[in-house]
Amino acid sequence: MSIIESLKKSVRCVILDLDGTLLKTDGIAVDVLKVFLGNYGKQWDGREVHKLLGKTKFEAAAAIVEDYGLPCSTSEFLRGILPMFSDQCCNIKALPGADRLIKHLRNHGVSMALASNSPKESIEAKISYHDGWESSFSVILSGDEVRTGKPSPEIFLEAAKRLNVEHSSCLVIEDSVTGVTAGKAAGMGVIAVPSLPKQSHLYTAADEVINSLLDLRLEKWGLPPFKDWVEGTLPIDPWCIGGPVIKGFGRGSKVLGIPTDLLMEHPAGVYFGWAGLSSRGIYKMVMSIGWNPYFDNKEKTIEPWLLHDFKEDFYGEELRLVIVGYIRPEANFPSLESLVAKIHEDGRISERALDLPLYSSYKNDPFLRSSQP
Repeated sequence: MSIIESLKKSVRCVILDLDGTLLKTDGIAVDVLKVFLGNYGKQWDGREVHKLLGKTKFEAAAAIVEDYGLPCSTSEFLRGILPMFSDQCCNIKALPGADRLIKHLRNHGVSMALASNSPKESIEAKISYHDGWESSFSVILSGDEVRTGKPSPEIFLEAAKRLNVEHSSCLVIEDSVTGVTAGKAAGMGVIAVPSLPKQSHLYTAADEVINSLLDLRLEKWGLPPFKDWVEGTLPIDPWCIGGPVIKGFGRGSKVLGIPTDLLMEHPAGVYFGWAGLSSRGIYKMVMSIGWNPYFDNKEKTIEPWLLHDFKEDFYGEELRLVIVGYIRPEANFPSLESLVAKIHEDGRISERALDLPLYSSYKNDPFLRSSQP
């Protein structure tokens, strides 16, 4: 019997981390650090960013002061930077799948706790901008309410105590190695959703590692399953993106020139939707976002495949996409043949799904036509 199988029968509640698990705070943190370090003539370069994940505010601040040789104490650093973070709370977005998860567990009566190394004031400020979050959690526990933060198990054990459940009946969902370590030390089942790209090998202690919250299969843990998958696809809040076609691997498969920071908002994986080509029309489309593990790309890219037999290439043309659904996480393959076979399977799934009224109406989105003559 697998570890998941042995734990699933007893799971009664879910304990969630906040930063990096439910909220995309890394972009805001980088923006603030760039400004703050600039006041000292320093330039944020992302060095040792893994040191900061899952740490308490004091531990993270101490690491930055030391790494950058700042002429201030850790306390002085915090007094200067915390107001800057507070001003940005309203701009912190929920990670894809976070709202869906919280609403699903709440609607099915599954108890939830929020356990973060962040200070209580910071937690409350951040979740106040997300409707229904605060009232969904039976317990909200902060790093300043326990003696030692993660990787100590204390915060998770205290959360279980306040939920009035056995620690072994809790499932932890975490983005950091620090949090995973704490969850396992507490004797709980742990799902890791790594916030650092291409670092899943660091999370071997977790019982399960997934690419994003979109990939959660709660039924594995004996919890109520999501019922929103439709013919192998997950409807998502539609989003739009466009850019010039810069290279390709065939007349229908291309790479778009898209700013990397925009791509970082979306988890790696396979999506689908509609594509508007400036001088040709509108077509069904399936696409990947990520690093393409088989080719070990160094940069995150978006690679749309227009499901149409084009007679000629269209490099340099403006391509606009409306993404309406999700199929699967990014994956590696043992051979090029198996990769190509999976891509064609994704194409068939997309072809069928885009005929459904749920998705077909987006073919008329004005964004697709705004660049056409």
